[in-house]
Amino acid sequence: MTPAKSQSHKTLSFFHIVMINVIAVDSIRTLPFAAQFGFSLVFYYLLAAIFFLVPSALISAELGTGWPKKGGLYVWVREAFGLKWALIAIWLNWIYNLAWYPTIMALIAGTSAYLFLPSLAENPLYITLVSLALFWIATYANCHGMRISSLISTVGAIGGTLFPMCLIIILAIIWLMLGHPSQISFSSQAFWPSSDTPGQLGFFSNVLFGLIGLEMVATHAQEMKDPERDYPKATLVSACIVILTIVFSSLAIAIVVPYKDLNLIVGVLQAFHIFFEAFHAPFLTFVLAICIILGGLSAVSAWIIGPTKGLLVAGEDQSLPPIFAKTNQHGVPVGALIIQAIVVTFLSLAFLLLPSVNSSFAILSIITAQLALIVYCILFAAAIKLRYHKPEIKRHFKVPGGSMGIWALSLSGIAICLFAIALGFIPPMQTQLSSLVLYELLIVGGMGLLALLPILIQRLSKGPKRG
Repeated sequence: MTPAKSQSHKTLSFFHIVMINVIAVDSIRTLPFAAQFGFSLVFYYLLAAIFFLVPSALISAELGTGWPKKGGLYVWVREAFGLKWALIAIWLNWIYNLAWYPTIMALIAGTSAYLFLPSLAENPLYITLVSLALFWIATYANCHGMRISSLISTVGAIGGTLFPMCLIIILAIIWLMLGHPSQISFSSQAFWPSSDTPGQLGFFSNVLFGLIGLEMVATHAQEMKDPERDYPKATLVSACIVILTIVFSSLAIAIVVPYKDLNLIVGVLQAFHIFFEAFHAPFLTFVLAICIILGGLSAVSAWIIGPTKGLLVAGEDQSLPPIFAKTNQHGVPVGALIIQAIVVTFLSLAFLLLPSVNSSFAILSIITAQLALIVYCILFAAAIKLRYHKPEIKRHFKVPGGSMGIWALSLSGIAICLFAIALGFIPPMQTQLSSLVLYELLIVGGMGLLALLPILIQRLSKGPKRG
């Protein structure tokens, strides 16, 4: 490939990287989960920011500039622990996204129901069919390369995520200034977690999950115009935007939607509906529904191709069957994308099999978060290993504090991930399952099935050639 042609593929600027990060991490979907905590959500997010978001942002920036090549997480773990662990890490990174896709598609489907018949937001068949149709369309769109995908992500980040989040924060401030009542208390006592609602603790893994994704943009390092300069700055700027928007917009929902009425799928629209009714502008709910749909679609667009690029590298390493290494003329791993869409189709059937849309959404979300946090434990461990065993690799950004810094950040990240995973086995009330045993079987069984699949798939391949 000539230098001119190579340069022509470098389409991602600093602004694009920030927007892809924001839309990949900042999600309307996480707000109703966070709103359940009331004012104590500030405590949870401060805890998560200090011990998880900041470490993952800094470590991703170091690894991303040390190994700025396609594959991202897969390459980092391969360099640290070899092909076997790299396959496990990228598989889990991919598979937890497969469990996440039905939840974000359900958000889009539930929100679209508000445009013509709100009761459909609780209809499992409607949620399933619309989710699948939209996901297959998004898969087709991503087969045309990063230029279209990054454009969708940028437009969606601004109009479909940041705009609704900022607007709901402004509406909540006006609401309180006009003397309207708040559904939550802002006292110092309310700041601390309450033992009265232990079921909420099961969603703490979703708090962390709402902050993951800053490593994903590293899979697009080859498309960045100046990854050594732009990647670290964009990562830290993105982290600040994410934490501020999630905390304040979640509080805005908690202020107006009573806890007992909060719907995990359309909780954001519930809040907007209350605000706009009070301010005599109910028609604006329709406009915000369109924005949220746009944001959801762009979130899928930002994530749908990132993890498959790691699978592409695994396929090229012959750790996975050849279909995972199959690309089209745009360099897109179409084999992995098609397999991904097929698996998501089957996972979406949970909306038809579990007691309600809310319970399906909750259980899929918890399984997703649990698997994601296992991936991050591997990522933090890889950062320590690479600092000692690959010191000759030039990092254009390094975690501050030398060896003590990398150990402190990595161990804090691992510790809070393990803590959140343990809490994830506490059944939230929204699961609507009367049997604790059934809940544990669904969580453990779902995690086990999805996590063990790479062993079966690898047996279909020729196996790793090196590692």
